[in-house]
Parts: sequence; structure tokens; C-alpha cells
Amino acid sequence: MDQFKLDIERASKAIRDSRFVEALSFLESNLAKDPYHIDSLYFAAVCSRYLKNYEDSQNYLNNLLSQAPDMGRAYQELGHLNKAIGKEEESISYYRQACELNPALISSWKSLFNYFVKKNNKPAADHAHEQITKLESLPSVLLYISQILNEGRLAIAEQKCREFLKKNPTNVYAMTLLSDIAKKFGYFDDAELLLENAVNFSPNDGDVRMKYALILRVKQKFAKTMEQVNILCEQFPDNLSYQAQKASEIMQNGQHADAIDLFENIIKKNPYNFSALTSKGHAEKTLGMTEDAINSYKSSYMIKNDHGEAYFSLSNLKTYKFTNDEINMMRTQLNRVDLTLKDKAYFHFALAQACEAIEEYDEAFKNLEKGNKIKNEQSKYTIEKMDKELQAQIDVCDENFFKNLGNGGFDSKDPIFILGLPRAGSTLIEQILASHSMVDGTLELPNILSMAQGLRGDDIYGNEGNYPKSMESLTLEKRTELGKLFIDDTRMHRKDAPRFTDKMPNNFRHIGLIHLILPNAKIIDARRYPLDCCFSMFKQLFAQGQEFTYGLAEAGSYYNSYVKLMDHWDEVLPNKILRVNNEDVIDDLEGQVKRMLDFLELPFEESCITFYETDRSVRTASSEQVRKPVNRSGQGRWKPYAKNLRALVENIDNNLLKPEDITLIKS
Repeated sequence: MDQFKLDIERASKAIRDSRFVEALSFLESNLAKDPYHIDSLYFAAVCSRYLKNYEDSQNYLNNLLSQAPDMGRAYQELGHLNKAIGKEEESISYYRQACELNPALISSWKSLFNYFVKKNNKPAADHAHEQITKLESLPSVLLYISQILNEGRLAIAEQKCREFLKKNPTNVYAMTLLSDIAKKFGYFDDAELLLENAVNFSPNDGDVRMKYALILRVKQKFAKTMEQVNILCEQFPDNLSYQAQKASEIMQNGQHADAIDLFENIIKKNPYNFSALTSKGHAEKTLGMTEDAINSYKSSYMIKNDHGEAYFSLSNLKTYKFTNDEINMMRTQLNRVDLTLKDKAYFHFALAQACEAIEEYDEAFKNLEKGNKIKNEQSKYTIEKMDKELQAQIDVCDENFFKNLGNGGFDSKDPIFILGLPRAGSTLIEQILASHSMVDGTLELPNILSMAQGLRGDDIYGNEGNYPKSMESLTLEKRTELGKLFIDDTRMHRKDAPRFTDKMPNNFRHIGLIHLILPNAKIIDARRYPLDCCFSMFKQLFAQGQEFTYGLAEAGSYYNSYVKLMDHWDEVLPNKILRVNNEDVIDDLEGQVKRMLDFLELPFEESCITFYETDRSVRTASSEQVRKPVNRSGQGRWKPYAKNLRALVENIDNNLLKPEDITLIKS
């Protein structure tokens, strides 16, 4: 055992025996060697509080949160500290934060319960009591697993959980814990199976059923998800969280107006439900109800001023201008030691947008760096791993691969795949095509990505699948089955038009699979000048999935790999893909519209030119831009940041760039 661990063990024992001075001596020994050792900082804060050295305790916690800003126990300790110095209201805010980050902290729940009882807040008190009862009923080992799982210590959590389940194979809570671990590792099939069994064993447990519904949603099993959510709403008609989840599922199915009605009903029952207000704003934004969305987002942050998502959502409209008061409020929030990493990221990206609008480019870039750094550190993405994954498509899906498998698949001409990179103009292309009477715009569909994941065959035991090589064994019958499955599963997103779009950008990785299962599908590659595209990605906080955007080097390298793979598809599947450059659409809208419609074998319609007049749902970051005529406002937005973009240029094939732009950045 190393000295650090030994001193921590000695300190822990001393704390249990109330020998705080002795414990602190061990911890200070550790901190002398490593001033930011997380466990040492935490226990030193505890000791200092018990010794009534409150300033020291606060300093230890400040240092701790600078290294582990999402550590629930740190916020719990802040709650204890503020309670000790008589700041009850402040302590409650920290206890709330602690429970949000780590729901297994009994001490925080008990403090909240006592506070809510004193304030005659019966619903909140009942909820806290329910959590306390549940946690106190757990075997100590499961409580321990819950705590370390919420702190990201997945390996030991998995080991302990499996050991417990071997002895207690029907324990529902242990099943849910293992499913949480599986989900964090990305093993969604395993998580689904565990939760399905848990629901069967405990059908009246709302929390378990909600977890099951959420994993079904992750796996794009929308009909089953809605079925589970409806059961929850029937079982617990007064639970507003379940009502909100139902509204979210309705949004997922494209019924945004109905979702707004549900959110409004929730807000009537609880006017302080900031989360429902934010979600309502998302639905309003999607429907083009911009002013209503702005009002919803503002109402949300007025209830909870550290609700970063509300500020980010305003910035993500791309047309909203923050006031000086709002900008200063965001700066103030970012100085808070108790701000969660999630909210920090939201505020950094929102503040970057606000600073750019007032031409404060240095501050804007600093916030972009910090926001992306948070997301990058949370990600498992590596350039090497992605290069390997994309290279595998080239190595496997060569000319002989397609020749050996031959023609076949599901005979449907319905789908139009619009793919490429995020922020490359795919939303504009979709809006143009969805303005045609024969095309439904169905936004970004996850079905192809889900199929590819299924073909990988990864599992919770760490065994990696062999996709794309596994496609070599796809029989004609299986390919036809998968193609039909895609058409059937996506029908819920369509209306009555004979053709429909799927603008999931990452589908470019799976063009081989698309060709095998839907040989008559049309594919459009949306492409944009690398500097405009990559910097726009770097500026955007994506909801999920685009982890390559959280670093300039990563974005540049990914652009290279994308171009390389698309060149390969052009070679092995000639005439399969139409490339549409964003710059060409802006320069010659009518010409490019006719070119796309000819490729899709559709008659010309003037409505495709006046696409901005089309009334339809748009969920992406470009939702406001595509409701206006084409313009050049998005070109060259990187230039005020040129001095900061060396890492981007160094990772992009310079043959793809204008020489004068390279000179500008490197000068």
C-alpha cells in the first residue's frame, strides 16, 4: 500500500474515533506532497469543520471543487459547514446540489427533510423521506456502491455489484446499479436486459420503471418507451416528473404542440418548475415560436439563476442578443465554487456567444476553451481510436466486399440520407428538400447508428465487436430484413409524402451498411469549408454524440478522416453520393436546388427556393438560420480568432485550405 492510501486509512480511523487533530496531521502530510489530492482535501475539510476551523475547511473545499467540481460529498460537506456557521439557507442549497450529484447521500437528504418539515413543504418533505427510507433499507454494500458509482469509480462499483448479485440474484436495486454501470460504459443491451428483469420483479417501483423507459429511449425503441411512460403516469398520476417525461417523449415523436400543452399543465401545478419551462422552450423553438421560447428560457433562469441550460438555450437560438445584465450574471455564476460541471459548460458556451456578439473575442475564445475542456475531459474520445474505426470501414468495405455480397436489400426509394459533419449545412439542405411536396423532413434519425451498434456486438464484459467486418456475414434475407426494419421504425416520424430525409450527420461512417440494406436510397454529402465548419463545431455545445468537436486538434483530425472516408465511398460506390458544398448553395441557390432535385429524381418546385417560408419543426442549432434566406453571415466567422487556431490548421490537410488563410493563422 502506498503512503497516500496508508495516511488516508489512518486519518479515516482517527476521524471515526473523533481524533481530528491527529487525522489532520496525516492529511496535511499528503497535501504537502500533492496539494490537490482529492481524498485528502475532503477529509481535511471534515476535520477542520469539527475543529471549528471554518475558514480552513472552506479553503480545503474550494481546492477540492477546483479538481472535482461534481463531487457530491464535497457539496454535502459545504452544507455541513454552512450549517455549522449558522447559514441555513446556504446549507440547504448545497444539500440540494449534493443530492442532485449523488442521490445516495443520506445525510443530505435528512437535512433537507428537516428543513422542508420546518417550512411546511409537505411534497418536498415526503420526497426526501421516501429517499431516506429507500437508502436506509439498503444493505451497506449497495449504499457504498451507489456512492462510488455516482463519483465515477466504475470499475470497483462493477466488481462489488457483481459479487453482491451472485449471492442475491433477484435484488432489484442491485440490478439497477449494474444497469447504471453498463449504461455509463455504453453497453445499452445489457442495461436494457437488467432493467427489464428489474421491472418484472418490481412492477410498482416507479424509479425502476423510469430507468427502464430511459434506456429504451436511448435504444430508440420509442413505442416501448411511450408504453412505459404511460404506465408510470397511470400508476402515479400526481407525479409531475413522470408527466414531464411523457411530454419529452411526445416531443421525440414530433408532436411538439401537444408537448407544450403538457408542459403548460405541469407549470400550472408547479410554477417554479424551471426544468419544465426550459423543455417547453425547446418545443417552442422547434416550432419556430421564438418569442415564446425566449420567455420560457428567461422564466426558467429567473427561478434558478444558476440554471446554465436556460442561458445556453438562449444563445443557441443564434439570434438572441444578451443584455449587459445577463452577460454580467453569467460571469458571476461562473465565479461560483458550487457550480456543477454541467452548468459550467453551459455558461461558458453561452458567454462565448454573448461576448462574440459584442466583439469581445478574447473573452469569447477563453470561454470556448474552458467549455470544451470540460466536455473533452468527460469524454472517452481519442483521435487514434476514431481513426482506427474509420479506417476499418475503408479496409473492409472495398470493391471485393460489395462484389462478393452482390446486389440486394430492401427495395425502397423512400429515404434520402443527408450526412457529413455537423454545422456543414445539412439543416439548410433538409429545409430546402422538406419544402418539396414529395418530401417529409424527419430530422436526425438514430436508427442507422443503432443498427451499426447492434452489429458491433460489444458487451459489458469488455469484449469488442467486429463491425464493420461482421457485415460480411449478412445474408440477403438479413439485409432485406434490416432495410424493411429501418423503413418501418422511421414511419412514425413521417407524414404523407412518398420520400423522407434522415439528416443524421454521422451516418457517413455507415454508407456501406446503408447501401447493403437500402440500395436505392439516395445520399447527399453536405460539405463546408474546413475552417468554417470546424470552428463552428468547436463553438457548439452538442446535446450528445459529437465528442470530436471538443478540441481544435480533434475537430481538424476528424475532418481529415471524414474526407478520406468519403473519397473511399466515391471510389467503391461511384455515383451513389451527391456532394453539395455549402458555399455553392449560398452562391447559386437555384442551380444547386435543381442539381439536388435532379439527383433525387424529383420535379422542380419553387417552394424549394423559398424554403424559409416553410412551416415545419427544426430541432438543430441552425433552426433560426434556416427560417431566413441564404446569406454569407456564417462565412469567415473564425477570422477574429485566427491567432488561436494554430492547432486546427496543424491537424487539417493544408491542401483543403486557402493559402492566405493558413498564412493568417500561422502569422
